[in-house]
Amino acid sequence: MSTLAILSMLFATAAIFGLVSSRWLRLPITIGTMLLTVLVSSALTLAATRIPSIHNWAAELMRHVDFETLILHGMLPLLLFAGAFLLDLEQLAKEKFTVSLLSVVGTTVCFFLVAVFMHALSLGRLPWMECFIFGALISPTDPIAVLEMLRRTGVPKRIQAQLAGESLFNDGIGAVLFITMLAIARGDATTPWHVAALLVAKAGGAVLVGIAAAFITSRLMRLLDSYQIDILFTISLAFGGYVLADTLHLSAPLEAVVAGIALRHFCRCLPGDRNIGEVDRFWEVIDEVQNCVLFVLLGLEVMAISLDKTTIRAGLGAIAAVNIVRFGAVALLLLVARICRPDSRSSLFVLTWGGLRGGLSIALALSVPEAYGRSWILGATYLVVVFSIVIQGGSMDWILRSRKSQKLAA
Repeated sequence: MSTLAILSMLFATAAIFGLVSSRWLRLPITIGTMLLTVLVSSALTLAATRIPSIHNWAAELMRHVDFETLILHGMLPLLLFAGAFLLDLEQLAKEKFTVSLLSVVGTTVCFFLVAVFMHALSLGRLPWMECFIFGALISPTDPIAVLEMLRRTGVPKRIQAQLAGESLFNDGIGAVLFITMLAIARGDATTPWHVAALLVAKAGGAVLVGIAAAFITSRLMRLLDSYQIDILFTISLAFGGYVLADTLHLSAPLEAVVAGIALRHFCRCLPGDRNIGEVDRFWEVIDEVQNCVLFVLLGLEVMAISLDKTTIRAGLGAIAAVNIVRFGAVALLLLVARICRPDSRSSLFVLTWGGLRGGLSIALALSVPEAYGRSWILGATYLVVVFSIVIQGGSMDWILRSRKSQKLAA
């Protein structure tokens, strides 16, 4: 099957399921498309004995999709850059303390505690290193699917900024932790000092590359007032900076986030009559379209994953561990934020239940070598992602509206 045929099917599926989701299911497009794709994929899998030709065709389609490469080196640079570039920097600046706590401390705490939970739940049968690898890839949140609902239900902008800012930065932090855990497993980092140096180098280098690349791009954008050229420069920055960071063995996801935020900041220094509204609209479209296709791919992935009893048990345990740890870590960090900043305001429920897992976790799980528990890690990761997007994301709108109605009634 040709690449063009695969792309046309993915976009057509995303468009049809998006229409059904918005018009009849009344769900956000991203959540609805994944829910429908999971249902269709599951039906095809169950019907494999009766209609083998259709199932074989769908499975063959998935075998032609290199999910890891497509996500990590195709869609992720654009998604992270778009999310960062479109952030409300003024609101993010007001919430920088809370965002820093959640993205750096929160992700690290969740990574460690999820690993401990998984090892304990397996009664010691899962090796520590496999549990730490799983903890690193499942800790980053991806609230893309829920942000639309947060805006629609009138959640305060400060909480939107906290959730979006945390998710963007903890993608980078999670990637650094994941790479470090693999390095330890392979014997490339043997001492605590070596591990610390590796973490600092990968994160610090990514920040420097992102700022430098964004600064150069902003200076080039000053040379001509043309939104078409501006769009080309931003695309070059999104891909080029990511590739450069990846080539230098830095945290490419963190670089993409820093580059997007830095370019948005530098764009403030453009001549007063410059309008980057067209650039914003371009990245909004890219963000929405890519997310629809991404969630269709996530739904189709169910046909490529082996879900045996061991994997299902690990996945159910992981769902419980991830949500319990997330709740405890966020509650503690919000308390710290309230003590350090008395004027700080947040929503424990929104930040906990809205901390969805998505494509980055699946892509990282696909890159785990077979020797380090790839089979159970991939299956458990997929179950956590499906639960978070379909159940958590799908129920967020209803729960928020119910809470608002109760407050009004009171």
